[in-house]
Amino acid sequence: SALERTKNGGPPVRRDLELEAIAEIIRGERLIHCHSYRQDEILAFLRVMEGFKVRVGTLQHILEGYKVADEIARHGAGASAFSDWWAFKFEVLDAVPYAGSIMRERGVLVSFNSDSSDHARRMNLEAAKAVKYGGTSEEEALKFVTINPAKQLRIDKQVGSLEPGKDGDFAIWSGHPLAASSVCLQTWIEGRQFFEREAARRRAEARKAEHLALIEKARKLAIDSGDGKDDEKAKAKFFFRSLEERQGHLCVDCCMDREMEWRN
Repeated sequence: SALERTKNGGPPVRRDLELEAIAEIIRGERLIHCHSYRQDEILAFLRVMEGFKVRVGTLQHILEGYKVADEIARHGAGASAFSDWWAFKFEVLDAVPYAGSIMRERGVLVSFNSDSSDHARRMNLEAAKAVKYGGTSEEEALKFVTINPAKQLRIDKQVGSLEPGKDGDFAIWSGHPLAASSVCLQTWIEGRQFFEREAARRRAEARKAEHLALIEKARKLAIDSGDGKDDEKAKAKFFFRSLEERQGHLCVDCCMDREMEWRN
């Protein structure tokens, strides 16, 4: 490396971080997690890597991976797939919701992922889709969002399952974790409770009460300091737009109710 050449008495060499990363890949020190959609690009990439004797860590998204599942399994790459997104652009016209189950059956280590921060909070329901599409067992489907991604990232010794010696990261559900009706009751991270549903409800009620009290206080101060000539409708509009609409934690129904009050 450039650092070693300098230490050995050679002239200083400017580091090339891109080449160093490639060298780490060739030596097997850096894992490849490759974004991929179509079967032709998947095969082309695997063949190039095999030409350099490089093993791919995980193929991400891999919406047509079911077409080349045997080749992926033979290479030894994992597949981190969408559960059921298809036909939202040209490259994914042939994607199917059965892809995860098909690849697992052919011997590929499969996980489900999401680009959406909203879906990422509900990966248990994404895993449940593998039960519906492809008949994957509930236990294997749950692995799609627990131990399998941990194995793909090579961190399964620390996380991914409930075992002695691992980080205490887990959630407690009101029912079956793959059921759409189940809600998260508690969340624990490294053995500490970070979320408890009833406590969260109490905090939300306290925040709402504080929020309404501050608005009422601001409204009273505005009335007391006014000269009586202000347009009351303009005042109401100000309080809704400036003080309430920006509160992102309000539910849709609450915002709609306030909007109707303002319009009336």
